[in-house]
Amino acid sequence: MIMKKIFVFIFCSAITFSMQAQTHAQTESILRKIANRIIDETSYKFIDSKTGQTYDSLTNVPFSLSIKIQSRYNDWHYTNGVLNISMLELATQLQDSQYENYVLKNMQFIFNPSNLNFFREQYDTVLKQENGLEKVSRLSNYMFYRMIRLDDYGTMAASLVDLYQTQKNPAFKRYFDKAIHTLEYAEPRLKDGTIARYFPHTMTIWADDLYMSVSLLARMGKLTGDTKYFDDAVKQVLQFHQYLWDKDKQIYYHCYYTDTRHNGVAYWGRCNGWMMMAQADLLSVLPKNHPKYAQLLKLFQQQAIGIARYQGQSGLWHQLLDKTDSYEETSCSAMFTFSIARGVNRGWLESDFAQVADFGWKGILSKITEQGDVTAICPGTGIAPSLPVYYTRPAEKNTPMGEGPVLRAGAEILKLKPYREIRASETYRLVKDRSKK
Repeated sequence: MIMKKIFVFIFCSAITFSMQAQTHAQTESILRKIANRIIDETSYKFIDSKTGQTYDSLTNVPFSLSIKIQSRYNDWHYTNGVLNISMLELATQLQDSQYENYVLKNMQFIFNPSNLNFFREQYDTVLKQENGLEKVSRLSNYMFYRMIRLDDYGTMAASLVDLYQTQKNPAFKRYFDKAIHTLEYAEPRLKDGTIARYFPHTMTIWADDLYMSVSLLARMGKLTGDTKYFDDAVKQVLQFHQYLWDKDKQIYYHCYYTDTRHNGVAYWGRCNGWMMMAQADLLSVLPKNHPKYAQLLKLFQQQAIGIARYQGQSGLWHQLLDKTDSYEETSCSAMFTFSIARGVNRGWLESDFAQVADFGWKGILSKITEQGDVTAICPGTGIAPSLPVYYTRPAEKNTPMGEGPVLRAGAEILKLKPYREIRASETYRLVKDRSKK
């Protein structure tokens, strides 16, 4: 009888291991399909938007304002910063250097002196025009030079810090040193130190900015060991929580207007994703002996509980978290799946949260095509006082702000142990017979 039980246990364990290995193989295949498609679509070329002529190099190309970078994946943009971070994590998880090499090649393309000088001349030329600061947004790489908003430099500099761990290019360091200085001394802040923006109202707090700032601060803290970066990152998390958390709905508002002292109308999916991913990135590197570590951990756990309440039957979350008539959106679903999976993997969350991450990943798979296209991604979205603005945002395909989080989620899912619910019979031994004295 004992031998029979042992055989059954070994047989069932073998089946479980086989199924898990098969699932991991499928997940890895999907991640490679997405990442390899992105690599194939990244051209490292330039195009004249007026004539359609393409160039492999800008050397000896006559100066023109109509010359642009052909591929969006080569441009300097905050969404590419998230994609770079995801590619580097994928390289580590799969032990495949092609994904790190992709990020390196992109950065070498950006920092190529010929390219930098050409687009710098474009930027300076347009900046001198009437309303030039508005017009520069039509140019490639304009965020690299403008550097007046967190979107311009936060996540791209963060990805440079990650890349610098193995690729000690002095140009990379000069840039992220300049970026962190800008964040510390030039970025608009409230009197209490909370990062804010001058629009749409004077000094508005955007949930998005927690990731744009903390992604860089956390990595600088890890790179340098200087606690001032950790302290500022922790402060931002605590302050943003104070201004944006809805204790009744257990999720975050998109914004807070400091002039009128009220929150915005929307519990936007991706802004909650930015908030959660920022906390996950910070907890990943914050020393456990930091005086605020326990408080940060509690906030992360609190958000995970809240986010789980809004997960739909498909495993996905909605564009507006509390509005099931809004569409199921991929980028926020991936951010939640990544953060919760990492929470389980790092021991920040109870193991049963693996169910939330697992269902989230299955939902995300329904938005990925056979060709590795990632669909149902909400484009960049500003703050609005009207819910229809959020409802009517289009659902796009293959944009880095969705692809990056999907790759991060999948890489973390590969580490996730399937949740096994404890059978009730396993707990019977814990019940005591109180009739006996």
